[in-house]
Amino acid sequence: MPNRRRTTAALTAAVAVAGATVLAGAPAAHAAVVDVDYACETKIGPKSAVSPVDIKAVKNGSSYTITMSFEKGVSDSPVELPKGVMTPRAELVLGGDASGTVKVKGTPNTAAIPPDTPIRIGTLTGTFTPKKNGKVTFTAGVLTVHALGMDAAVCTPKNNPKPSLELQVSGVSGGSDTPPPAADDGDSGADDQLPKTGPLDSALALGTLGGTVLLTGAAGVLWLTRRTAR
Repeated sequence: MPNRRRTTAALTAAVAVAGATVLAGAPAAHAAVVDVDYACETKIGPKSAVSPVDIKAVKNGSSYTITMSFEKGVSDSPVELPKGVMTPRAELVLGGDASGTVKVKGTPNTAAIPPDTPIRIGTLTGTFTPKKNGKVTFTAGVLTVHALGMDAAVCTPKNNPKPSLELQVSGVSGGSDTPPPAADDGDSGADDQLPKTGPLDSALALGTLGGTVLLTGAAGVLWLTRRTAR
């Protein structure tokens, strides 16, 4: 009897750990720093520069807050730019299960920028509201540096950069990949199947199986205990 109880407990623990591992192994997003080669049209002639670009997403209700960060400046100014006169903005090109662009914008420069030095872009922020479930990619698009009341530089990626972010969107009401609600026909038994809509659903099913084994193991131990007491 003790050996059987130990076997049941070991099986329960193994299934529970497996369920937790599958749930933890389903990432919602994959980000990578991508080198973007910008060709810039400026008021002082064409310029070019390569800057590593990082794009991230944070879920905020039904939308995502998107941030775009630059590690290097992409252009410079022949004159000093006083504090607060330069504001960058950019477009992110959507791909995968979405199309169009997302606009992101930075804040005005907090300190004066000396002449003939790279203009630091910093972090740009915007909002993405998905219309359906699926994988969405974000790729650096046109960058515009607005300074001294004009668009001082318009920079276009010329190296066909890869996406900086792949985002797995889920939970969109009415989205094309949203499973239909279960029918309530009063029959709960023979024809029920494990959900097959994706890796996360499979993980949830496995987690449910772990809970079922746990309850079954507890019931078995109680039955064995009572039988031994007799």
